[in-house]
Amino acid sequence: METVDVYRITDRLDDSTLEALVTRLESRGKHPRFTKMMDDYFDAMKIESAATVLDLGCGTGVAARRIARRTGFAGHITGIDVSPHLTAAAKHLASAEGFESVTEFRTGDSQALNLPDASFDAVVAHTLISHVQHPLAVLREIARVVKPEGVVGIFDGDYASLTFGSDDPLQGKIDDETIINAIVTNPRVMRQIPGLLRDAGFELSVSFSYVVADIGHADFWTSAIQSFRRLLPKAGAMTESVAQSWADTMFKRSEQGVFFGASNYYSFVARRH
Repeated sequence: METVDVYRITDRLDDSTLEALVTRLESRGKHPRFTKMMDDYFDAMKIESAATVLDLGCGTGVAARRIARRTGFAGHITGIDVSPHLTAAAKHLASAEGFESVTEFRTGDSQALNLPDASFDAVVAHTLISHVQHPLAVLREIARVVKPEGVVGIFDGDYASLTFGSDDPLQGKIDDETIINAIVTNPRVMRQIPGLLRDAGFELSVSFSYVVADIGHADFWTSAIQSFRRLLPKAGAMTESVAQSWADTMFKRSEQGVFFGASNYYSFVARRH
């Protein structure tokens, strides 16, 4: 079976796999390290002053809800995702947290948006770009729908740097590459973003860089490892037994205090010319 990025085909996954994704996205979205990375670039965007915000590739609405609860925000957020299951989850979660009146979630293709030109003050692409086949097409769509002098925030992992510790370095390298191929379409795309933003008609304002590492015990990476039991077999990357064994080994290493898991993350804030 050919390995495929499961996050790119969320419109074609079964409900049980999608629920595993929902659990993973929500768990990661509530982690203090993750919310800090969001807040850094939202602060730089001054996003609370935007009257209209587009959350592109919104998933379960993690970014949308984070924006909605910011002090001073009085605008409206439109979330778009390719998966009807995820947009339904986003709508439910926003309603449960009291943000139903300021959020709207739709199903759509980030590379060909059914939206009018120059209709948003700010656009966020939060953990989207690494999962699309044509990143420049997405950035050009963002440039089309954001207003002149509008602001855009791009955040994602540099998943070519994703790695987990192993007693066997060679097998560890193989496992890292297997996992990367199963969860990401463009693992190095964040290294291209400065040039792609320029090509799409944006001027880069500021960027942020992070190394998110758990050393000794799994913390940030716990929900990822749990999700891999389901996602790696679905992606065609590992059999269920191999994925289970890998995850069990990671949690055992954590219990023993010898765990290592890390990846780089980057965010970019830019304005349309």
